[in-house]
Amino acid sequence: MDDPRLLETTIGSRVIHTGRYLTVRVDTIQDADGGVHTRDVVEHPGAVAILAVDAGCVLMVHQYRTPAGLVLLEIPAGTLERDAAGGTEDPALASVRELGEETGYSAAAWRLLCSFWTAPGFVSEYMYLYLATDLSPIEGYAGPDVDERLSLERVPWRDAVGRALRGEFRDAKSILALLWLDRMVTTGELTLD
Repeated sequence: MDDPRLLETTIGSRVIHTGRYLTVRVDTIQDADGGVHTRDVVEHPGAVAILAVDAGCVLMVHQYRTPAGLVLLEIPAGTLERDAAGGTEDPALASVRELGEETGYSAAAWRLLCSFWTAPGFVSEYMYLYLATDLSPIEGYAGPDVDERLSLERVPWRDAVGRALRGEFRDAKSILALLWLDRMVTTGELTLD
């Protein structure tokens, strides 16, 4: 149950930027004590991330991330597409699309592991993490979309988990996915090797 002393009410909102898929706004809120404050908010349609496991390896992609200024090694992921009316695509369908676009693989088995806010202090992005197994290459795959420069790497699952535990990954969704994978293997829920 929410503590009413912590709740805030939005009493005004001003859009300051509308981009290709993000909107930035400044909300004026009133707290439970009557104080008025502003909050910077980035509206995001949501996203999917895919923990794709094949023959004891995790499919990961190297991708340059402009805000980080680095090439990061991550699990495949992508933004939910919006339709003309502003609705977002089904995350289950988006995960299939993103896995195919970024890796050239399809999966026969899918499972939603969890969903979470990526950075709830300022962005509305809600991400769905899927496990994809029983993978097979997509015939005729020509590489990622033209606006995405990716390099696929098959990382042995134990190495990937070890790297996550040693703090070698900088991408939160990938760290979460690999820790989830470790838990599934440790509990016997998923058998690898």
